[in-house]
Amino acid sequence: MSINDIPVLSALRTKMQWHQERQRVLAENISNSSTPNFRPRDLVEPKFDQQGSSVGGAMGSLAMMRTSASHISPSGGAAQTFDHDRGKSGFQTRPAGNAVNLEDQMLKVSANQMDYAAATSLYSRSLGLIKTAIGKR
Repeated sequence: MSINDIPVLSALRTKMQWHQERQRVLAENISNSSTPNFRPRDLVEPKFDQQGSSVGGAMGSLAMMRTSASHISPSGGAAQTFDHDRGKSGFQTRPAGNAVNLEDQMLKVSANQMDYAAATSLYSRSLGLIKTAIGKR
């Protein structure tokens, strides 16, 4: 059995990849905080079942997003992975049309950083347990 076949480790790797991609999206929101008509985006968090398999998507991948009706639709009818703020920050839209709230984005960045650190800690401890179990430590 390969280490890649262990569901818990696979789920933790997927979670870490999601946090890396979310960090990129949040940084993009912050960098566009003064761009007219820019709307902040966020990723939908992956869901896992009891066995550690991803629910509603492929393990370790993000679904494609169709941004225009003229684009070719993704195969398999993949769900949209971006979670626009669903109108929560509509009252904070500036006259230029920008809806980025820097304080909110920075809170999301710090929470994302802490969650990533927790996932990496769990991953490294799990590998340590496996090494102990097979006598490599």
